[in-house]
Amino acid sequence: MSQKKITRALISVFYKDGLEPIIHELAKQGVEFVSTGGTQDFIEKLGYKVIPVEQLTGYPSIFGGRVKTLHPAVFGGILYRRDDSGDVKQASEFKIEAIDLVIVDLYPFEETVAKGGSEEDIIEKIDIGGISLIRGAAKNFNDVLIVSSRNQYEELLQLLKSKNGSTEIADRKRFAALAFDVTSHYDSAIFGYFNQEQNIPSFKSSYQNGKTLRYGENPHQKGIYFGDLDGLFEQLNGKELSYNNLVDVDAAVNLVKEFEGETAFVIIKHTNACGVATAPSVKEAYLKSFQADTISAFGGVLATNQKIDLGAAQEMNKLFFEILIAPDYEPAALELLKSKKNRIILQQKQELSGTKQFKSLLNGVIEQDLDLHTDAKADLKTVTSRAPSEQEVKALLFASKICKHTKSNTIILAVDGQMLSSGVGQTSRVDALKQAIEKAKSFGLELRNAVMASDAFFPFPDCVEIASQQGIVSVIQPGGSIKDKDSIDFCDNHNMTMVFTGYRHFKH
Repeated sequence: MSQKKITRALISVFYKDGLEPIIHELAKQGVEFVSTGGTQDFIEKLGYKVIPVEQLTGYPSIFGGRVKTLHPAVFGGILYRRDDSGDVKQASEFKIEAIDLVIVDLYPFEETVAKGGSEEDIIEKIDIGGISLIRGAAKNFNDVLIVSSRNQYEELLQLLKSKNGSTEIADRKRFAALAFDVTSHYDSAIFGYFNQEQNIPSFKSSYQNGKTLRYGENPHQKGIYFGDLDGLFEQLNGKELSYNNLVDVDAAVNLVKEFEGETAFVIIKHTNACGVATAPSVKEAYLKSFQADTISAFGGVLATNQKIDLGAAQEMNKLFFEILIAPDYEPAALELLKSKKNRIILQQKQELSGTKQFKSLLNGVIEQDLDLHTDAKADLKTVTSRAPSEQEVKALLFASKICKHTKSNTIILAVDGQMLSSGVGQTSRVDALKQAIEKAKSFGLELRNAVMASDAFFPFPDCVEIASQQGIVSVIQPGGSIKDKDSIDFCDNHNMTMVFTGYRHFKH
């Protein structure tokens, strides 16, 4: 039969919050309780009789609690098939009674790792009995309902009430799927911990809490976000974030993160910066960043690393933009910015912490370390006769930070504290430079005495030749071309400075 009445429940959980109303409802339905340890005490304190697991198995909890439920009396009651005459006969022969409901969660392995627990503590949080009970009950979903997380308690309670302690096959199959989601995620976390040292070439990455998006990159594509977005941001205003919004938000927070210790502002469009600036105040930084491209900023994603005050908000409010990200907002500024109901306003609660990135391609997955290297003064190797001035060095490092976060091939033109223009995603570096020059001129920005940053080396001296014609005085690039000398010689002959970093920053 599809419908099964719950008569006996095995309950053994680490987290007790939310469990009490379920215990009361099960008792109301006449369900018999089997439990162990702290959960047994919890149920008994609510006034209900409990059969200890030890009574079923004939064994006490042994090896410091490592072995409690691993016994045929327990697993037989879960796994035997009620519609299989052979199983039913054996269950009767060995006096194994059926268990119809299993409520079990897992030791907090991930939480222990995150808190920096000792290896001994972490290993002891690898659940054995619990995960075996979950898998066994989920496998036998034809007869048994498995509840594998406190996140499922509310759904279980509604099910018990609506069906008077009975379950349908569809109910049990759904909870089985949820159970395998729990166990697979748990095992992936354990593998990840061990593989920090072993570096086994196996890709396992598990994210729970998926959120269905309105659509993917385009309306005909489905989209889902997996991760804890609420842990990163508090949304203070606006519509739901879309797939493209999330991609741009990621680009914005990664770029603004580069300017730690400074007041920075970035404007992103289709993952590339169309404006970046640093200044003494958010208002000044915003206005400087907006100067670089007053057209592309329309409908863009804005981000800063400082609290937004009313003065800054008043300037930003003149622009139509999709999203604003900041660590905090003055109340008056927030009130003004919320005047547009669809404008998305995010308060960033924590920094991004990942060290890897991956994407699907060619029926597989490619993974790499994140580019976490930020070019610093110590990386710079002067290769021209004249060394850059202190002001030029500041401008070069500023431009390099932006270059790192811009689609290749890219060229960034800047002065200290302000991006003047960018050439992005071009098939040749010369095209990227020409694009950057044209953009700067179209917005009336002076390139004389500016600097140029490139994400990769110059295979020919053509880029420095073109840059020199515009009055650009200094260049930062990784170096490494067999024709580096041609570019260096041109710079020397035209009073330009050039530094190599030794780090390429391709971004595809």
